[in-house]
Amino acid sequence: MTSLTYRDAGVDIAAGEALVEAIKPLARATTRAGVLGGLGGFGALFDPKAAGFADPILVSTTDGVGTKLRLAIETGLHDTVGIDLVAMCVNDLVVQGATPLFFLDYFATGRLLVAQARAVIGGIAEGCRQAGCALVGGETAEMPGMYQEGDYDLAGFAVGAAERGTLLPAGVVAGDTVLGLASAGVHSNGYSLVRRIVAGADLTAAFGDRTLGQTLMAPTRIYVPAVLALHRAGLLHAAAHITGGGLPGNLDRVLPEGLDAELDTAGWELPPVFGWLARTGNVAAEEMLRVFNCGIGMALVVGDPDRAASLLEEAGETVFRIGRVVTGTGAPEVRIAVAPGWL
Repeated sequence: MTSLTYRDAGVDIAAGEALVEAIKPLARATTRAGVLGGLGGFGALFDPKAAGFADPILVSTTDGVGTKLRLAIETGLHDTVGIDLVAMCVNDLVVQGATPLFFLDYFATGRLLVAQARAVIGGIAEGCRQAGCALVGGETAEMPGMYQEGDYDLAGFAVGAAERGTLLPAGVVAGDTVLGLASAGVHSNGYSLVRRIVAGADLTAAFGDRTLGQTLMAPTRIYVPAVLALHRAGLLHAAAHITGGGLPGNLDRVLPEGLDAELDTAGWELPPVFGWLARTGNVAAEEMLRVFNCGIGMALVVGDPDRAASLLEEAGETVFRIGRVVTGTGAPEVRIAVAPGWL
C-alpha cells in the first residue's frame, strides 16, 4: 500500500516554509518602536510604553477587501489588494484618534502559489509602511477542496492606541465644516456591483493612462499620517472613513444626537471611474452615493477649515470643502444635494 503524505492530500509544507522565508524581510522592514521579537513565534509581542504611550486605550479593527479579490484574480494584479487590506483596518483606527501599532493578516487558499502569496503579502507590508505600523505576524492556510485553483481569501487585523482622553469624536458643534479627502478610486467597497457592471468588459482596455483593470484595482488610500497630524494639532473634531454605505452611511456615525450634516456634490471633483460606472451600469446618483465613496475617502469635521486644509495639503492630501454641520432634531442625518450634471 502506497504511503500517503500531506502533500498527496494537497498541502505543501515546503511551499509554506518558502513563503515564510520570503516574507520575513518584508515584515522586518515594517518594524517600529514597541515590537518585541519577530516572525516565527506562537504569538506577537508589543510594548505600548516602548511606543511612547503613557496611559493607552487600545483600539482594534478587522476587515477584508470583499469581492475585489475576484478582480485581482481575474486581472492577475495581486500586489495592491494587500494595501487595501491594511487600509481598510488602519483607516478605521485613525478615525477614532488611534495610532496604528501592529497588523496581522490571514491568507487562505486551496493550493499555495508562493509568487502569488508573496505579491499579496508584499502589498500588506507596503500598506503597513504607509500607515507606520508593524506587520508582526499572520496565518497562511492551505485548504485543498475549499477554494478553486488560484483563488484565495484575505482578512486583516489591526491594533492601535490612543492616550486616554484623546479619542474621537469629540467637540462636534453646529457650524463645523466638513472637509473631504480625495479617494484614489473605488477603494474596497461596492465590488459586487462593480463586477456586475464590468461583466464581459475588456479589463485590458485603456482607461485614461491605465487599463480599466488597473483603474479598478487602484488601492485604497491610507490616510493615517495626515489625519493623525490634524488630530495632534488639535484641529479635528471627528472623522469618518467612507466605506460601504458611502457618505450617508458613515458620516452620520460620528455625529452626536441633534446634529446633522449637509453636503453638496458641487464641492468636490468626481473621479472619471465613478461617472463611467454610473453610465455603464445605469446607476442613479443616490445609489452611487449610497454604495461608493464617489471620490471622498475620508470625511473630517473641523472648526477651523483654513488651518486644517493647509495642514492636510502639506501632508499630501487633496482637500475639498464638502459641507457643514447643522442643528438637527434627533438621530444624526446626512443630506446630500446632488449638483446638476454631477454624473
